[in-house]
Amino acid sequence: MAQNFILTSVRERPDLIPAAAAWFASKWGIPAEEYEASMREPAAGRSAVPQWYAALDGAGNIIAGAGVIENDFHDRKDLSPNLCALFVEEPYRRRGIAGALLNFAREAMRRAGIQKLYLVTEHTSFYEQYGWRYITDATGDDGVKMRLYEAEC
Repeated sequence: MAQNFILTSVRERPDLIPAAAAWFASKWGIPAEEYEASMREPAAGRSAVPQWYAALDGAGNIIAGAGVIENDFHDRKDLSPNLCALFVEEPYRRRGIAGALLNFAREAMRRAGIQKLYLVTEHTSFYEQYGWRYITDATGDDGVKMRLYEAEC
């Protein structure tokens, strides 16, 4: 399948921060200001985490995104960092964008010296197809049980 999107790190494209923060906020219900603060943190050079990634269409619109943060609101604080907020706009699903974002994030973390990533989800069988392995359950800060996965970087 031809790739008709561009993957980028928000760290490398700080001009995307306001739009990316608003986009993630619209998907996950967390205030855009929180996303923006997280996105600006690595730009200051403090750490490899947090990181934010976007898939852009030919016109430069955000069509998908994901992040890497220390903990994605669950009780397994020892399993860090966490891939989070993976979302692909409905019209762009089933085109390989989610898998490309997952691989892009893992490769970026590997280059930053991180050996393993984790994620929590209520989905079953989705992440396995991209090389993630279910390892245990976790409880979200909201009390919801979730599946916790790991992947090598």
